[in-house]
Amino acid sequence: MLTRRAATGGIAAVAAVALAAVAACSSSSSSSSSSSPAASASSSSSSSNPLSQGGASGTVVVGSANFPENELLAEIYIQALQAKGIKVTPKLNIGSREVYYPQIQKGTISIIPEYNGTLLTVAVDPTSTAKTTTEVDAALAAKLPSTLEVLNPASATDSDSVTVTAATAAKDHLKSIADLKPYAASMVFGGPPEFKTRSDGLAGLKTNYGLTFKGFDPLDESGPITLAALTDGKVQAADVFTTTPQIISDKLVTLADPKFNFAAQNVIPLVYKPAMNSTITSTLNAVSAKLTTAALLQMDAAVILQHANYSTVAAGFLKAQGLS
Repeated sequence: MLTRRAATGGIAAVAAVALAAVAACSSSSSSSSSSSPAASASSSSSSSNPLSQGGASGTVVVGSANFPENELLAEIYIQALQAKGIKVTPKLNIGSREVYYPQIQKGTISIIPEYNGTLLTVAVDPTSTAKTTTEVDAALAAKLPSTLEVLNPASATDSDSVTVTAATAAKDHLKSIADLKPYAASMVFGGPPEFKTRSDGLAGLKTNYGLTFKGFDPLDESGPITLAALTDGKVQAADVFTTTPQIISDKLVTLADPKFNFAAQNVIPLVYKPAMNSTITSTLNAVSAKLTTAALLQMDAAVILQHANYSTVAAGFLKAQGLS
């Protein structure tokens, strides 16, 4: 499966339960534009050779991929570490995994926000069939190069999902994919063309949940065509990434996936072990402990839909969670 985490990305949505978590962001950033990597770098500590003194010095390079959600997560890591006195050199908007993964392998990057499922199947072990967070993280621990490790996963996930409108969810009392069983035969499902044949697409929904839909409409990958088809009623359920901002603005409902039809895609820090110390590790684990899908949705919506500044949004989250 090729998702935006495997390629260049897209971004995320919001859940109303998380609005309070970044209330500090909304009031101060409605007219701000997203920060550039250069702007982030200018506000962060740097050195000419940040890893020259090793992990004991607490000097690290935090990188990010080239899409907004990943840059936002990197900014959260940067500010959390700086609050603990760690010297940080940002290296944001690097590019795709093919570009940044070799850099962290050799230590020119110390830390980067990752998505455990795609990290495993794209960069580490393409043959893996691990599905749950525990299985995926165990496979990563077994297969990652000796210089790399993943720290604690967040509960926040950016994954494929079966999504419906709020009206459909209310009418049919839908909370889980399993709840679609009585209704699937009268529904048209929308998603990218490959969803029709891939193992976690229609085939997986039939195998794991016994669902056979009335039809399938090939659309785009969690983009404007899919979202319009869903809100207009052209399709009644669709494959939408769990952190797509329009989940909030279009009043959509992501159905739970208790059988892990879609493999885990938890946000997780990937780190270069020689650059780590106990303060860095505990700080990143503390961020993961507070980072939920709902909070990530809210923050993504702030930077994507409201054009808020990454630094302001990250600071609001950390303050709300007592991490700054």
